[in-house]
Amino acid sequence: MATRRPQLYDIADPEAGLPRALEAEWSPAGAPLPPAPRVRPLPSPSPHRIIVKAVNWLGDLVMSGPALHAIHDTFPDAHVAVLVRRELASFYDGATWVDEVIPYRLRRGLAGTLDQLSIVRRIRAGHFDLGVVFPNSFRSAMWMALGGVQRRAGYDTDRRGFLLSHKAAPRADVAAAHQVYHWLTMVAETVGARGSAAACHLDVNPQSRDRMRAWLANRRRYPERPLIALAPVAAYGPAKEWPAERYAELADLLAVRHGAECVLVGGIDDRPQCERIAVECGRGAIVAAAETTVGELIALLAQCHGFVGNDSGCMHLAGALGVPTVAIFGSTNPLRTGPMGPHCTVIYRGIECSPCLERTCRFGHYNCLRQITAEEAADALAASGIFA
Repeated sequence: MATRRPQLYDIADPEAGLPRALEAEWSPAGAPLPPAPRVRPLPSPSPHRIIVKAVNWLGDLVMSGPALHAIHDTFPDAHVAVLVRRELASFYDGATWVDEVIPYRLRRGLAGTLDQLSIVRRIRAGHFDLGVVFPNSFRSAMWMALGGVQRRAGYDTDRRGFLLSHKAAPRADVAAAHQVYHWLTMVAETVGARGSAAACHLDVNPQSRDRMRAWLANRRRYPERPLIALAPVAAYGPAKEWPAERYAELADLLAVRHGAECVLVGGIDDRPQCERIAVECGRGAIVAAAETTVGELIALLAQCHGFVGNDSGCMHLAGALGVPTVAIFGSTNPLRTGPMGPHCTVIYRGIECSPCLERTCRFGHYNCLRQITAEEAADALAASGIFA
């Protein structure tokens, strides 16, 4: 199967245009940014209490962040609450501009039905006069309607249009652009909230920063040396995961070349993989997977000098924090879900079947990932200037 050189490009500003390297690879016209949204201002009265149903994946929280900023900036006097899965709630620990975070859990079976009743009661108790639904699910819109929210905004998907008072149809031109525009377009076309993809920055909670400084101080052998975060796991599946042995090789290479220490980050399910990589590293590595909340993970990444990882939630966090980020892409499309931030680089191997968007490789070779070397990742990170 024919291959091309890995494409390295900076996508610090998705609004600046396409990376030249990918224009010819994808189509003669490239994948243009979507046209300006058809802004529809929200009719009077202006909302006083807004509830936003957040998305359900960590990376999507980052990419939908600019749309949440747009709502806050458009209605600066309104109380803004976010309804979010309990395990993701600490994502907003540093977001002091969010007035309220409402965590929830959703179990299976009868317990899940009880959980949904609890969610509806909590929404109703908040007396919200505007609800904005970021997920596309029927259930998310139903909660808002049953919770008594008078005005409800979101995409007209999943046969839920009758539950929404302010709705927009998904657009093909938006689906061809970076995913950040999926939510930016929706809030503009339903409630008149105009925003910018550049508003993707994250704020760090001071208490979480202090806890992670102490955590690192107890584990680092060479605290004066550069600290690099590695995120070797992706929830979507192996077609997004650079081989584990490459991460071990990269950690040793960074130690030899630059004296760097590496910390392996991720969630509770990622810990076994991170522990195996740490054992394979000749120079050792710190394992932080399953040791942090999402808020503490943000604080930990903010203290790192650089980041290398798969297309994952950790990648999006690092990019939005401004940490020099090297993202390794396999089956997914970096034009759609690449990291955002001022210092982001993508390594992407363009082979004939890419991007397949599959969880596993239908050919079994995973060449889009296996052909990327540890040297390429180390060189891309060094090119950011962090070791100068």
